[in-house]
Amino acid sequence: MTIKVGDQVPDFTLKDQSGKDVKLSALKGKKVLLSFHPLAWTPVCAQQMHALEKNKKSFDKLNTVAVGLSVDSVPSKAAWAKSLKIINTRILADFWPHAGVAKSMGLLRTEGFSERANIIVNEAGKVIFVKVYPIRQLPDIGEILDALRV
Repeated sequence: MTIKVGDQVPDFTLKDQSGKDVKLSALKGKKVLLSFHPLAWTPVCAQQMHALEKNKKSFDKLNTVAVGLSVDSVPSKAAWAKSLKIINTRILADFWPHAGVAKSMGLLRTEGFSERANIIVNEAGKVIFVKVYPIRQLPDIGEILDALRV
């Protein structure tokens, strides 16, 4: 079952593209956008991560940390972030246990990668927004920014 508004997000620690740990509970006091993308190195996923990077200042103004997540490994994430020129956005590797975070939120597809989805977690760790998109659809970043302003 997919995580829903009002649910508490299970805490997790994942490595970003630099190999540094990101612990969800360490971000309490800020909103967190968990932007799930199926796989690195695909065009729509690249556009999705570029949208996060381009809107970093807006996220900062809205007391929000935006992170990308997929089942790819840290070395893959590092090479991909470098190729995309992603500098300010942390892209997390939900690699091992394979898709553990995606699975805990009901977002793991039978193909072994996550849905394309955005989840906004409030300052207390509760879900305030969930949207799962068609796999080939680029999420509307304006919709996410609007949801963060509420």
